[in-house]
Amino acid sequence: MEKSILLVLVGDRQESALKVQKILTEMGCFVKTRLGIHDGTPQACTNTGLIILELLGENADKKSVVAKLEKVESVSVKLVNLSI
Repeated sequence: MEKSILLVLVGDRQESALKVQKILTEMGCFVKTRLGIHDGTPQACTNTGLIILELLGENADKKSVVAKLEKVESVSVKLVNLSI
C-alpha cells in the first residue's frame, strides 16, 4: 500500500491563494482528501496557510503539480510518498 501526501505551505495567502487554487482545481480529479489550515482567529485571519492533500494517480501527474506549485511565489511544496 502506498500513499502520496502533498504539503503546500502558502506564505502570502492574499497574493498566492488564487494562483494555488487554480492549480489545485486543474488537478481536482487526483485529489482524494484536502485539508486547509491557517492560524486565523475569529478576530484576524493570518496571511499564511497549510494545505494537506492526499493524491491519487501516476507519479508523473503528481510531479507536474509540484512543479506548477513551486513556480508560485511564497509557496513551498513537499511531496511525501509512504508505503508499507
